[in-house]
Amino acid sequence: MAHYLKIWLASARYSLVRMMMFRFDFFLWSTVELVWIVVNVLMISVIYSHTDRMAGWSKYEMLLLVGTSMLIQRLLMGFFWSSIFEMSRNIRTGNFDFFLAQPGNVMFMATTRKLDPDSLINSVAALAVIVYAALQLHLHPSTLDLVVYASMIFSGLMIHYSILVSTISVAFWITNAQGIEGSYFTLTEFSRLPREAFKALAGRILFVWLLPVVVVSNVPANTLLHGFSPLFALWLFGAAIGWFAFTVWIFNRGLKRYSSASS
Repeated sequence: MAHYLKIWLASARYSLVRMMMFRFDFFLWSTVELVWIVVNVLMISVIYSHTDRMAGWSKYEMLLLVGTSMLIQRLLMGFFWSSIFEMSRNIRTGNFDFFLAQPGNVMFMATTRKLDPDSLINSVAALAVIVYAALQLHLHPSTLDLVVYASMIFSGLMIHYSILVSTISVAFWITNAQGIEGSYFTLTEFSRLPREAFKALAGRILFVWLLPVVVVSNVPANTLLHGFSPLFALWLFGAAIGWFAFTVWIFNRGLKRYSSASS
């Protein structure tokens, strides 16, 4: 673990140096992501100016849910997105050879090489939305509640990471996987919706149980609002482990099919 921590810190240092070289790019994308967060908050305000509750959720409960979803997405974008996004192109061009020569696990090296400081900065804004909503709801979570909430955020992050990596790994089998990431983000839009909004059985099975994009935000938010739920907590942790194991398996299967630039 110490070896991989050193590798990751070196990658983080590289990303920060690169950010200082392109400061305008950093400020531009930080502003774009901040505007996106503000638009989501304003949208909730507009919707709840016409209704008191939606799918049983009040305005600030919904704000807490959306803030949780945005926090997980900002962390995903900050820690993994750039590296995973480039993976498809690297496989197609043969530049993936670079990661095969690195002193560590190939999947780790390929998905953690770059950080996006602009997304990490805006994760603070998403956290501020959560804190504001909690204050408006007069929530007083204990230290244990906060630890459980943080572990659920980590589990949700692992699920998003696993789904994205396993999806991009299709590039090992097809010529061009461009556009797959767009489909992924369309799917993750459901994470901002309450679980109760899925009335149809097919939608509940698909988005809550099979592809737990709804659970990753709903379970942590419900933990702060209503306390710990063993059933959904176990499902969230189990889904994180299951999806990560599947991702490792599909990535390694694809890696065996990879033809390097030299071949």
